[in-house]
Amino acid sequence: MLEKVESVNVQALMAEIGQRARAASRILAVAPTETKDSALKEMAKAVRAAMPDILQGNAKDLELMRANGQSASFLDRGTLTEERIEAVAQALEDIVALDDPVGSVISAWERPNGLKIERVRTPLGVIGVIYESRPNVTADAGALCLKAGNAVVLRGGSDTIHSNKAIHAALQAGLKAAGLPEDAIQMVPVTDRAAVGEMLKGLGGNLDVIVPRGGKSLVARVQDEARVPVFAHLEGLVHIFVDRQADLNKALDIVVNSKMRRTGICGALETLMFDEAVAHSHLPAIVKALQDAGCEVRGDARTRELCENVVPASEADWSTEYLDEILAVRVVSGLDEAIEHISAYSSNHTDCIVTEDIDAAEAFFQRVDSAIVLHNASTQFADGGEFGMGAEIGIATGRMHARGPVGVEQLTSFKYRVRGEGQIRS
Repeated sequence: MLEKVESVNVQALMAEIGQRARAASRILAVAPTETKDSALKEMAKAVRAAMPDILQGNAKDLELMRANGQSASFLDRGTLTEERIEAVAQALEDIVALDDPVGSVISAWERPNGLKIERVRTPLGVIGVIYESRPNVTADAGALCLKAGNAVVLRGGSDTIHSNKAIHAALQAGLKAAGLPEDAIQMVPVTDRAAVGEMLKGLGGNLDVIVPRGGKSLVARVQDEARVPVFAHLEGLVHIFVDRQADLNKALDIVVNSKMRRTGICGALETLMFDEAVAHSHLPAIVKALQDAGCEVRGDARTRELCENVVPASEADWSTEYLDEILAVRVVSGLDEAIEHISAYSSNHTDCIVTEDIDAAEAFFQRVDSAIVLHNASTQFADGGEFGMGAEIGIATGRMHARGPVGVEQLTSFKYRVRGEGQIRS
């Protein structure tokens, strides 16, 4: 079936997908909350019922990934288990519990002439999501867009196309059961990169925004070529700074969890810095804990003096998102130098300070310009679900419209409603 689909005219196929998405978006924009929530509940049921099909599709994807020599971390991102599929279904149900943003009044006021003005949330329209590796994004993105009243066009990576298609079939079953158009959540059925190009052109004016979720090369292409607005999700060059007032046990737990809980996610720690005042007391114990957990440590000269089996760090290590069991470590003179390093190398995704000094934490919050800034907490909390936002499409690292986890609220715009009683302007 896949080979047959690949033979079609991609331009014509994508144009049709865009037209169908626009038509569906008009229905979704006015769909009652109860109907959208019913669809989400039916989707969750369908995902659970389709678990054998999803696992079978995932097995095909993993076989191809292994044959192509993909890394262990890449395989982990693409792997589905019964537990992970159940988590996908649970995430769909969690989104049901979220408030429907559509129609909510952001602010309201009355003018001296009696005009009553409201700023009200509205759907964006049709959203294109281009992503790699993670099949759970298929469900997360589809469900979040639905809850916010948007139609969505999904273009997943070729490495997980069988997994994505199996999950997508369950989503469409949920839409159908709730009486909503199946075109509300469409998946690009071809792996041809030309399909991405058509999305970047805007599908004939039918695509309102693009959300890229993937590696640096994908995001760079989207930003360079897109003719529609982009919610940029850049790589996660995540930092932790262990301050001179850091509690050792707290720092050790936070650092190891931030790096090793799941190395392949965008919130995983990639560069660790220590204040020189705690280099002797904190650095060796934390580095050893990381090494004992299987992490390769690449360090500066000071780190190598204090620890064994540390690989010399190169300049490239400070700007590398490993997504693997590798970590760059350096010693700095204090908070100012740590912030300078973050300013020079950060992707403005997620950065953290470990300290018992509240003033130092507040300075870090004020001076580090990242979408997510943490104090004494694992960077693996950089996740919309952990923020209580349900699932997320990604972490937006730009500064316009959406920043941080992109959930239902970030997938809306607004309009003004103005009520009068016959007023005219002089």
